[in-house]
Amino acid sequence: MDVRTLHRATVDRWQQLLDGVPENAWEAPTPCTEWDVRALVNHVVGEELWLPPLLSGMTIAEVGDRFDGDLLGTDPKDAGRRAADAAVTSGDGVADGDRVQLSYGEEAATEYLMQLAADHLIHGWDLAAASGQDRGLDPELVEAVAVWFRDREELYRAASIIGPRGTLTSDPAADLLAAFGRATEWSPG
Repeated sequence: MDVRTLHRATVDRWQQLLDGVPENAWEAPTPCTEWDVRALVNHVVGEELWLPPLLSGMTIAEVGDRFDGDLLGTDPKDAGRRAADAAVTSGDGVADGDRVQLSYGEEAATEYLMQLAADHLIHGWDLAAASGQDRGLDPELVEAVAVWFRDREELYRAASIIGPRGTLTSDPAADLLAAFGRATEWSPG
């Protein structure tokens, strides 16, 4: 699957889940123990907002602190929708040779899109689990992210970006979640 298509599909799924968050769930815990639902959504919205300026050639220093703090305001779903639309529009314009400046240095823009696609897929599961929605993951998206993540898992773990690996099964979605440090049986209660 083309990285732009993968990115768009994971953002679309994230947005469906965000639209389905019940009003009483914003303070619910998530599998990301440091975040409640609102903080998780704020994190993903922040990632989406970073994409357009970085793809346009700006550096992290040039972007500065404009995406720090609360990005959701009084209407988290609308803020999420606007950020997702901007991210998809920018992501769709990425060419295979494009480069981007990230916190760790210069990177292929397609690699950055893969990172964001994985973030949307896994945090989409987090959001579904925390807000009582369908936790199912699209098998095509799982396969694409799993293939990409195999060579990056230990790097992510060493950088403390993900937690310890969970128990592996024969289910590709459960195994991908385990690779990202998630327990499929997690519940907010």
